[in-house]
Amino acid sequence: MKFKIDTKEKLVIFSPETTAMDAILADELRQLALENPAYVDQNLVLDLHSVTSASPEGVEAILAVYQHAYAHAHSCCLTGVTPAIAAQLQAAHAEFLNITPTLSEAIDIVMMEELERELSWEDDDTAASDE
Repeated sequence: MKFKIDTKEKLVIFSPETTAMDAILADELRQLALENPAYVDQNLVLDLHSVTSASPEGVEAILAVYQHAYAHAHSCCLTGVTPAIAAQLQAAHAEFLNITPTLSEAIDIVMMEELERELSWEDDDTAASDE
């Protein structure tokens, strides 16, 4: 496995242990985040501090994992993104990604979004019981 995985209470942090997000690492990321039952329903932080380059497959995998999280009412944030990888993500029309310079900021964003969802669900439950 080429990822360090740190599981927290409400999120999981994937940190590639290689400098290139190539097709092989992209497949591993997809399998971990999209198919592994332990992680598929988790908020995610993708820590890219060690990654200096990304193949098109790597960029596609990052975007697929990111979009999957939000499509399933979870959060995702990227951290440690190099300017080159940021440019690749932007070229792929991914302007609306959560990208932070530090891991602690990424965790904060994910936790704030989780809190917003919890409060929203409570408001929905309260409104439904008032009817």
